[in-house]
Amino acid sequence: MSDDPDYSRGFGGAALAARLRRASERLDRDGARVYAAHGVRFEQRWYGVMRQLIEHGRPMAVGEIAAILHITHASVSETSRSMEKAGIVASVAAPDDGRRRLLDLTDEGRTLAAQLTPLWDAFNAAARELDAEAGEVTRLLDRLDDALEDRSMFDRIMARMAAREAAD
Repeated sequence: MSDDPDYSRGFGGAALAARLRRASERLDRDGARVYAAHGVRFEQRWYGVMRQLIEHGRPMAVGEIAAILHITHASVSETSRSMEKAGIVASVAAPDDGRRRLLDLTDEGRTLAAQLTPLWDAFNAAARELDAEAGEVTRLLDRLDDALEDRSMFDRIMARMAAREAAD
């Protein structure tokens, strides 16, 4: 048992994923509170898909969105199903291949996009302030993403375990 009131901090790098998840949950929770305070029905997890559809201004394939966001196809599919149930996106047939499905904003989704714009501007300003206060975390996250792209955590751990076994 740790005497530190913030138990995770005592584990350093071993708790990196837990600490990042905790920060993400805090940001998501505050985001949800902001949307609720402004009467906007929007889930923070929809942000990436919604943002891509707004920025591109055209229907997009799930795989295309996943590639841009560097997340899995399954994650975008799950998110888009939730957004479809909420009525803000629709799955439409691709004009060149009716078997291929594309995501597009519905009229309700376009109305929601207009409501989100000033909120996202405020989010961006607050995030820049927080980033400056916390020591330019986004730049460090960029470096973390790049390092993980170069060599996964799995590969790093497996190499250490192999070295340990070889030493025994």
